[in-house]
Amino acid sequence: MKVVNNAIEACKDISSGSTIMLGGFGLCGIPENCIDALKNSGINNLTCISNNAGVDDFGIGMLLHQKQVKKMISSYVGENKEFERQMLSGELEVDLLPQGTLAEKIRCGGAGIPAFYTPAGIGTEVAQGKEIRNFNGKDYLMELALTADFSLIKAWKGDTEGNLIFRGTAQNFNPMMAKAGKIVIAEVEELVEAGHLDPIAIHVPGIYIHRIFQGTNYEKRIEKRTIHVPTIIEKHAASSGLGLSKEQIAQRIAQELKNGDYVNLGIGIPTLVSNYIPEDTKVTLQAENGLLGIGPFPFEYAVDPDLINASKQTITMEDGASLFDSAESFAMIRGGHVDVTVLGAMEVSENGDIANWKIPGKMIKGMGGAMDLVASAKNIIVAMQHVSKDGHSKLMTNCDLPITGIRCVKKIVTELGFFEIHPDGGFILKERAPGVSVDQIKAATIGKLIINGEIPEMKF
Repeated sequence: MKVVNNAIEACKDISSGSTIMLGGFGLCGIPENCIDALKNSGINNLTCISNNAGVDDFGIGMLLHQKQVKKMISSYVGENKEFERQMLSGELEVDLLPQGTLAEKIRCGGAGIPAFYTPAGIGTEVAQGKEIRNFNGKDYLMELALTADFSLIKAWKGDTEGNLIFRGTAQNFNPMMAKAGKIVIAEVEELVEAGHLDPIAIHVPGIYIHRIFQGTNYEKRIEKRTIHVPTIIEKHAASSGLGLSKEQIAQRIAQELKNGDYVNLGIGIPTLVSNYIPEDTKVTLQAENGLLGIGPFPFEYAVDPDLINASKQTITMEDGASLFDSAESFAMIRGGHVDVTVLGAMEVSENGDIANWKIPGKMIKGMGGAMDLVASAKNIIVAMQHVSKDGHSKLMTNCDLPITGIRCVKKIVTELGFFEIHPDGGFILKERAPGVSVDQIKAATIGKLIINGEIPEMKF
């Protein structure tokens, strides 16, 4: 019998030193009951494989707080300060991987495929010590598959045979992890008898599941509760200082989108781009955590903890939207099916290199999906401030910070202007922000600046 009474019974043979996969993206779709059972079990020295580690006081963050985790294999640190503190202090061993690589390593582990090649991470520290092969003129890293002693996953519905159905973006890493553990434990919100689930609706067949139970007392905490505020987005966003506001940067980037584009928007200024997409331009927004067709933020009454974007914000879905797991999402990205990616950056070089995931010794957020995106998307547009808070230019000859991707950025919009990367290197100044002179842009740019004739002001 696969059915057990509760998380304590399901997890009773997980011992210190085990390697465990835990499903979820942020706090969406995490196995709350199983994590509580681990927290109260007293076991330690765990290796945890998860996209991220929750927050300080919820999810895997609770296990980190109690020093039960020896090693994290993850993609994104995010806002978990304890995770970042333990990593920077050397208390916690951490392997940070591109999010799509992590998803595919898990998928391959469950499919019996020992290794695969990916373009994500080429030219970065992720590639150090790994085999590189060239296929059709492009370099790829060899990555090894991942498996675990136990996989702890969370589904919406399940039956006594172990068949599972997920809801919203709570699929994320759960379906792949359900196939990559020697023992797979599924907790579900609703457990029914075999025959009560429509076979065509099942996401994970019961063959993969060893133990299943109906969970209790789900908090389903929302990391970034974001609601629709019924205010009018100004057609012309305003700036309060020299050059463009963040909203104006987003507005200018929106002009680069074309009818029919599939677009991935990163964290920060890029999320604002959706507010300024022209009414006559139909684009489809993709969330790397498993949604194609992101809609507006919800009204308060429609907030759903099982529906978030890659920034962990609550969202709605457009008509015609589709939902899928993280491996499927990054197959879209890696396969070149996403037309435009808009990302923030700490630095961009004149060759189009981008750095946006850590400041050694000071700040490590993780690369998340950025390395996969910059390795595969057709058009990378960067939204960023031209200079740092301490006055240093971010448009550089070469990036000083660890690279996210090489020769990938095509266009940049800062508060001072709109730039394109020259194929042979250099920032081509195409437009300047209203009220900003060419001399001001020269003074704020370290990298090679290319100026051809009179440079027009941006028009909105």
